[in-house]
Amino acid sequence: MTATTTGAATPGGPTGPTGPAGPVSANEGRSSGAAFPRLLAMEWTKFRSVRSTVWSLLAFVVLALGLAALITALTVNSWDKADPDQKASWLRDPTGNILGSGFFLGQLAICVLGVMVITSEYSTGMIRASLLAVPRRTPMLAAKSVVFAVVTFVVTEIVSFGAFFIAAPILHSKVQVSLGDKGVLRALVGAGLYLTMLGLFAMAIGALIRHTAGAITGVIGFVLVLAPLAQLLPGSVGKHIHAYLPTEAGHLVAQSAPGPKDLLSAWQGYGVFALWTALLLVAAEWMLKRRDA
Repeated sequence: MTATTTGAATPGGPTGPTGPAGPVSANEGRSSGAAFPRLLAMEWTKFRSVRSTVWSLLAFVVLALGLAALITALTVNSWDKADPDQKASWLRDPTGNILGSGFFLGQLAICVLGVMVITSEYSTGMIRASLLAVPRRTPMLAAKSVVFAVVTFVVTEIVSFGAFFIAAPILHSKVQVSLGDKGVLRALVGAGLYLTMLGLFAMAIGALIRHTAGAITGVIGFVLVLAPLAQLLPGSVGKHIHAYLPTEAGHLVAQSAPGPKDLLSAWQGYGVFALWTALLLVAAEWMLKRRDA
C-alpha cells in the first residue's frame, strides 16, 4: 500500500503551500505591502524606457517655457495698444497669465503622455505580460499612477518655476511681480499640482477607453471643447456647469488671485478636479478587473 503525501518537498527545492491552481510562489505568499516597491520599480522601468515619455515631456518643456517667454514679450511690446480688460487681467494675476501663456498648449503634451502610459501597453500587447506578472490588477494601476504622478509633478514644478523666472523680468517694465508676492508661490506649486492631476485624469480615460486615438480625443474634448460649449448655456445654470468642469475648476489653483467671475476658490476648484479624477480612476480600476487584456 502506498501513501500519497500532499505538499511534499521536492529534492533540492523549497517547500510552499499549494492552492487550487497549483503551488503558490514565494512572492505570492508575501504581503502586498512588501511587493508594492517592486511594482513601483517595474512601472518606473516601463515608464522611462518608452520613447513617448521623453518626447512628450520634452514637448511640454519647450512649449511651456517658449510660449511663456514669447507671449509675455509680445504683451509687453503691445502694452500701450492692449485692451483695458487684458491689462487689468495681467495686473490682477501676472503669475497666472505667465503660466497660462505656455501651459494652455503645453498641457496637451501631459494629456497625451497620461493616455499613452496605459494605452501603449494595450496597443503593443505588453499589458498581458504585466498582468501575468501582477495578477492583482488594482496594485498595478496604483503603482502606475504613483510613478506617473511623481515624475509629472517634479517636471512640471521645475518648468513652472522656470517659466516664472524667465517671464517675470520680461514683464517687469509693465507689471512687477516677485516670488514673495501674495499667492505667487501657491500658484507656482498649484500649477504642478494641476498638471499632475490632469495627467492622472487623462490616464484614467485611457484605461477606460484602452485606445490611444480615442482616449486622446476624449481628453482634448474635455480640455478644449467642453468648457467653451458650457459657456454658451444661458443663465446661472451654464455658469455653474462651466465652473464645475474638471479643468476649469482645477486650473484655479494655478492663479495667484481669483478672477472676477470665479465661483470657486483655488483649493475648492482643485478639490472638484481631484474628485472627478478619483471617480474616473475608480471606474478604470473596476473595468480593469472585469475586462480581458
